[in-house]
Amino acid sequence: MKELHGVIAATVIPYLPDERAPAGLRVAVDRYEEHCRWLVRSGCSGVVVNSSMGESGSLTVRERRTVTRAAVRALEGSADVVVGVHGGGGHQVAERANHAAEDGADAVMCLPPLGYEPTFSEVLRHFGAVAEVGVPLVVCNDPWICQVDLTPEMLAEITTLDNVVAVCDFSGEPERTWRTAALVPEVVVMTGTDRTVVENVISGARAWVAALPNLWPEQAVRLFDLVASGHLAQAQALRLALDGPLRWKGTRGEVQMVKFGMDYSGRYGGPCRPPRDALAVDVFAEAHRDVQNSIAALSARGRCEEHR
Repeated sequence: MKELHGVIAATVIPYLPDERAPAGLRVAVDRYEEHCRWLVRSGCSGVVVNSSMGESGSLTVRERRTVTRAAVRALEGSADVVVGVHGGGGHQVAERANHAAEDGADAVMCLPPLGYEPTFSEVLRHFGAVAEVGVPLVVCNDPWICQVDLTPEMLAEITTLDNVVAVCDFSGEPERTWRTAALVPEVVVMTGTDRTVVENVISGARAWVAALPNLWPEQAVRLFDLVASGHLAQAQALRLALDGPLRWKGTRGEVQMVKFGMDYSGRYGGPCRPPRDALAVDVFAEAHRDVQNSIAALSARGRCEEHR
């Protein structure tokens, strides 16, 4: 595995109706493989599977492994496959990390214990359990999901564990990015928040775990590259064009909104499994408006660039 970098797409999972499958929906493996290939062809440096965007909590153990193998098979080493192994206890994450390693993952991504407010010593043991598996580990902080908020100082201490190759912060606070990068300059710092990606890359994030590429991967990669290369005026103009969908990450209904956007844009998003339900009328209207506005803005940008 090369150093994690650039835009790594947090992939959604396509389902098709099947009364024999859990919740009457089966994973559309062929569609998922094609989606992964499209993301990488469009410039993404990797994909994340079995994340919240991938409805990991609604997948069976067998399906989680099926999805991992599908991504590995589709990309054939051309890009990184990072597998979410989040769980309530170290024994769970270690088992999932072992499965991911057996299935060909390049790295695993892990949150602190779910559903429990741990002490920091418990957090260290939790990450130590997955680190012992031997697969490269991305340590995540997401205070919106977990009952613990990992400070930059905590993250720096966790990176002393073997096999930790990166940390990813989903808090959306750029100050945390540059503070973490200052404390552990040898470790890749990643951002997982779409709405503050510009500020986080300026602050030292070397990779972006992003939901946006499921709709517009080329534009997501373009945005990241513009910021990383210092072309901030152009980056801000592109961010304004993508403003609505960039704000979906971390909101209730984000997976459904992304899938709607994919369907509207000509890609296959499809339905979600429970507990996710259809979007409320007002949220659907917001998503519809955001996608229409972004399509119009991107089209206008394209016409402007053609006339330069």
